[in-house]
Amino acid sequence: MTLTLATWNINSVRLRLPIVEKLLDEKNPDILCLQETKCANELFPAEAFTARGYQHQAINGQKGYHGVAILSKLPLSEIDCRDHGNVGHARHVSAVFETGGKRIRLHNFYVPAGGDEPDVVKNPKFAHKLDYIEEMKALKADAEAGVSSILVGDLNIAPLEHDVWSHKQMLKIVSHTPVETQGLLDVIAKGGWVDLMRQHTPEPAKLYTWWSYRAADWAASDRGRRLDHVWSSPDLAPHLSGVEILRDARGWDKPSDHVPVIANLTF
Repeated sequence: MTLTLATWNINSVRLRLPIVEKLLDEKNPDILCLQETKCANELFPAEAFTARGYQHQAINGQKGYHGVAILSKLPLSEIDCRDHGNVGHARHVSAVFETGGKRIRLHNFYVPAGGDEPDVVKNPKFAHKLDYIEEMKALKADAEAGVSSILVGDLNIAPLEHDVWSHKQMLKIVSHTPVETQGLLDVIAKGGWVDLMRQHTPEPAKLYTWWSYRAADWAASDRGRRLDHVWSSPDLAPHLSGVEILRDARGWDKPSDHVPVIANLTF
């Protein structure tokens, strides 16, 4: 039995619905997690996903900003949303599903980007990002007895040296500053998580999931960052059979600046 799980910051699900449908038609994952859906729950295009077999949906939306969704062919239960910092942002949704004889809690996160200035005094958005990461350190992979865990999403931090195109040039750029990278590594360590993408493709191989809209030719310059992540509890790590980063999706019609990441687990 194989579980195929995709995660994608879509940067407006209604605007980019055609390329989401393209992904589903070509890759047919069992579960799709979206971030930055940018629409209220009642405006989410649920029927488009139901028509493709994703009848089980956990949506936490917000008008014009943020927003996350889990779209699944497998039944979902115990749906939960967390608002780190109590600021009213729709940045998290989780649900429990069952496969391969296991019960699994799936967390879908959209961590704040943090603005452009890595200074908590000058930039409240950066302060909020660091506070958000601090709260995530309490999230344990083994939080529920008898329940495994998977955490996916746009975490807006490239934590390792080869998660960015130039470690040296990125050290003062939001998403790769030392306070952010150490913070996210602490989330992994304190929570007992396994970074499945790096299990599949260890350092020092380069891994990118995001390329800026500002680049005149994103593919030629290739100044990417790994902002999107797939983690699991240790018991699921041996079941990982592959991770695919769909780089070509960055060149699809009206693309997101992020590309889908697909993880396969075999039970």
